[in-house]
Order: sequence, then C-alpha cells, then structure tokens
Amino acid sequence: MNDDALEQAVRARLDDTRRILDRALAEHARVVFANSLGAEDMVLTDLLFRHYPQVDMFSLDTGRLPEETYALMDRVEAHYGRRIPLYFPDTAQVEAFVREHGVNAFYRSVELRKACCRIRKVEPLKRALAGYDAWITGQRRAQSITRADLQAIEHDPVHGMIKVNPLVDWSEKEVWHYIRSREVPYNVLHDRFYPSIGCAPCTRAITPGEDIRAGRWWWENPETKECGLHPGRRGAPGAAGPQRSST
Repeated sequence: MNDDALEQAVRARLDDTRRILDRALAEHARVVFANSLGAEDMVLTDLLFRHYPQVDMFSLDTGRLPEETYALMDRVEAHYGRRIPLYFPDTAQVEAFVREHGVNAFYRSVELRKACCRIRKVEPLKRALAGYDAWITGQRRAQSITRADLQAIEHDPVHGMIKVNPLVDWSEKEVWHYIRSREVPYNVLHDRFYPSIGCAPCTRAITPGEDIRAGRWWWENPETKECGLHPGRRGAPGAAGPQRSST
C-alpha cells in the first residue's frame, strides 16, 4: 500500500475513532485516558490533546520504566504544552514484595510476575480510575491473542465501568503512518525493534517475524501475557461502534 492509500485508510480509521469517542463522551460524563505512552497511545494522545482537551489523562510510573520512556514524557510536555499526571505504586507494598521475593522475582514464575504487576500497575490504576465513568485505552485486536475479542466499547467488570478502545481495528501500519505523517512524539525504543514497551526488565527487542508482543514477558506463554490491567472476558454494552476490516 502506497502512502496515499495509507493516508486514505488512516482518515477512514480516524472517522471511526472519532465516532467511538463522540459516543463515549455523549454517554458518560467522566471519561479518562490511561496513557501507556506506547505507539497507539501516542496516536490517542495527539488526537485527544488536539480535539478532546476536556478528556483527562494519566500514566502509570511503575518505578522500573526505561529511561527512554521518561524522555518521551518530557518531549510530550514540550510538544503539546501539557503534562501527563503520573500515578505511582504504594512504596510499602513494593518494599515488602522486594524484601520477601527479591528485586527481580518476576522472572521466577507467572504468579510472582503478576504479583509485581498488581503492585506496580493494577493498584495504581484503580486509584487513577476512581471517580470516572469510563476509561480509554490504546488496545488493538491485532496486538496479541489475548486481545482478539476486543470491542470498541465494552463493560469492564473489574472496575465496574465502561472501557473504550477507539483504535480497536487499526493496523500497525496505520498507527505508524499517523505518527510519522503528523510528527507525533514517540518512544525511540520503537526504532530499536521494541514494538511493545513496558517495564525495562520485562521488555526486550524482537527479531523480524516475531509477534509484536513477543518482547513482553518473553519467558512466558502467549496466553499469560497480560499484566492485569485488562483481565477477563469482555462484554459489549450494545453495539460495538463502527467496524472496518484491517488492512
């Protein structure tokens, strides 16, 4: 697909994405974007800052993010003139976990890795979402096997609220065309073959042909590769919003 055709595809995706966001904002008074600062989330950062400034935004600082992610936070603030509020894990919980299990316990078992994710991600997320009716994510169906049944708008039973996934049908090529054609800031680790970026110890570069999330918790089976931020089966409250086939 040439650049002109890709731009046409992105514009069609944007129309769908805007409709999904418009519906969510019309139906829910308090909506917030949980910004992971990944490529998809930078598309949403640009879109929300430019067209939906009323939507709140936050990011989670686990205490073990790559230096490149912190550098991106600075570039975002300089580019848009807005700072993304950060939520941190509870210090006492982190200290207790490390004392009992060690600083890199997450490599030893899925259970310990998920316990670390719960302390560093899941608990701060609960605090960040408190008081909101719906939250926005940058999830896409094509990202992993665990997200194959993702809907544009769905019920989040864990947090008792609506989850909005405006980029649900976007392809990897469409995400990157938007970023490059509109000069959106992004994490430089993406240029070093890190398509999916989390905590530094749990993220590695991938090789050509590997799944885009192969570098996340690479020592585990694909079926376990979620941190707890997006658990369980999903149910869509009514129509899922506009749908288009991926390109």
